[in-house]
Amino acid sequence: MLRTLFSARVVALHLLAVGALVVCGLLGRWQLGVFEESGKPQSLLDPAPVAVATLTAPGEHLTADKVSRRVTAEGTFDASKQLLVAERDGGLWLLAPLDLGDGTSIPVVRGWVATAGDPAVTAPAGGRVTVSGRLRPSEATDSVQRRVRRLPPGQVLTVSSAELINVWRGTRLRDGFLVAATQSPAPEVALRPVSVSPPTEPGGLTWRNLAYAAQWWIFGLFAVFMWWHFVRDALRGRTRERDSAAPSPDGPIPGDPPGAPSSAGPAPEDAGPALGDAGPASGDAHTGSGDADTGATPRDPGTGSPAGGVDPGAGPGAEPETPALPARTAP
Repeated sequence: MLRTLFSARVVALHLLAVGALVVCGLLGRWQLGVFEESGKPQSLLDPAPVAVATLTAPGEHLTADKVSRRVTAEGTFDASKQLLVAERDGGLWLLAPLDLGDGTSIPVVRGWVATAGDPAVTAPAGGRVTVSGRLRPSEATDSVQRRVRRLPPGQVLTVSSAELINVWRGTRLRDGFLVAATQSPAPEVALRPVSVSPPTEPGGLTWRNLAYAAQWWIFGLFAVFMWWHFVRDALRGRTRERDSAAPSPDGPIPGDPPGAPSSAGPAPEDAGPALGDAGPASGDAHTGSGDADTGATPRDPGTGSPAGGVDPGAGPGAEPETPALPARTAP
């Protein structure tokens, strides 16, 4: 069997099956990866920065197509209303309203600090500044898990326009807030900017790629089945060849001349009749011997029948023959 399994043709079949299984497995994994990626948010074209006043307005909700857009805002910070947003990436956000000069303001996340006592937590410098960053929608008040029962003064948990209106009384706020990336002129103490991802759209799962993955894996299993089928046929063919090459018990032994009787001798069942036939022959010989000793049986001179009417060669129970009467002549 090992000779058949490691023959050149079967070894090539082994290599072909392994190659097909590896290729089908990798192609199926690739299609599965495409299926998984299709469910993730997809990046959209990131337009050039525009003025924040063109995308948001007081009393109007920020639409989804404006979220994470790059914007610029010019105005002055109201230092008296600066707040800290707690529990943000293990630290706090520095939040202050930016007066746009048209009677409206927009909340601006100036940066991130580790603690409330950080040296960067200083009042913003007075004067007009230009802030560039990305626009984010107003957070819902229940979007942040509240692990702190009582916040220190000057801190909030969410950047919500509805909540900030009650904190910054007398300020007319636009919906949403601006996460600053750069500020000109720069603050005296640099702040670490808060990262915001570019605009994205929800992904949709492409079930077709999942079907492709399953199809490639089925092809791999089919290759394994065909490998097993061909190897089994090769082993069976080798077994048949070995059985046909073996000599038959009743046939001639290789090396005997043609026409010669088999050296193996007659089958055991043929010996019985030969031995059985010897019995009558022996009996005849004995009978003949007996005839020679006792002499011939007397016979009737007229009919040639044995005298006494009974043939000694007849079996037991035979009836005696009636002797024939001599023919009578006419007077």
